[in-house]
Amino acid sequence: MGRIVIRDLIGFIKDKASLFKAALVPKPSTLSLRLAVLRVTTHSPPAPPNDGQLSNLLLLGDSSRATASAIIATLMDRLHRTRNCIVALKCLMTIHHIIKHGPFILQDQISIFPVSGGFNYLKLSAFRDGSTATTWALSAWVRWYARYLETLLSSSRVLGYFLCSSSCSTVKENQEQRIPSFLDADLIRDVDSLVGLVEEMCEVPDFLLLERNMLLNEIMILLSNDYLSAVNEILVRIGELRERLSCLSFCDLTRLVRALKRLQDCKEKLLALFTPRKTSIETLWGLIEELYELLDFGRGKASELARLEQRVVNSGDSVQFRSGRFSFLVQTN
Repeated sequence: MGRIVIRDLIGFIKDKASLFKAALVPKPSTLSLRLAVLRVTTHSPPAPPNDGQLSNLLLLGDSSRATASAIIATLMDRLHRTRNCIVALKCLMTIHHIIKHGPFILQDQISIFPVSGGFNYLKLSAFRDGSTATTWALSAWVRWYARYLETLLSSSRVLGYFLCSSSCSTVKENQEQRIPSFLDADLIRDVDSLVGLVEEMCEVPDFLLLERNMLLNEIMILLSNDYLSAVNEILVRIGELRERLSCLSFCDLTRLVRALKRLQDCKEKLLALFTPRKTSIETLWGLIEELYELLDFGRGKASELARLEQRVVNSGDSVQFRSGRFSFLVQTN
């Protein structure tokens, strides 16, 4: 207990020191944005960032592209420098909030940081906070959460808009209207990318001691909304592919079967993670079963597809979810 108290005290002192150093910066505009980042990523309390402080950060990011760029650079610098799991989780949650609720120019800076792009740009695959047994366990969440956000950004690039963003609703509506004009390969590419996002959701760490952690509960709520968004996007594309099933090439059918098999392998884990209360989720699983039946009994390519599906089933080793302790209600965005 004494060790935890000392750690909290050190974190408090670091927060005060960071705020003091930020106050020494001569430019008022730079000062305000640095303070805004520090206030949403403090060492304590171990709880989600304050809503008002998050809103202030998003508002600052909507003022100009230069300000948005400086905010993202400051946030990433904070994330890469810290060795504290609470600070890291708050930085990642802030990034998640920017993706979901941020203005376009702030989202745009997230999507192109760094300019070179690339995989794993959050650079947290080796993150470790070994201060206590709890922080060691939380470090696994930091590594997974960073990987998940990278996958979310990657999937959004494939779709052409931020998957779960409230500010991209018009773009998404226009995209859905254009779905019938998409090439078969593009639809399957989208489905494949979205399934990859769902698979990453299912890799969430599972530790008994984390059930009482407010930060992790908030992360899972954010994740549940992303899950619903992904389901809706997958559903509209698979629905279109169902109408084209008899015209798909064997290559496209092969890719579609593999994507459906991967998604089906996630079903048990998703049911353990979330408590679905949306018709769209049940509709998706029903449509997948229907597609399997059509692929099994369709004419022409039925025997080839049956053999293909069996090879996919035999080659895919499903990972059993370790616990059903986490159960989160899927919410609307």
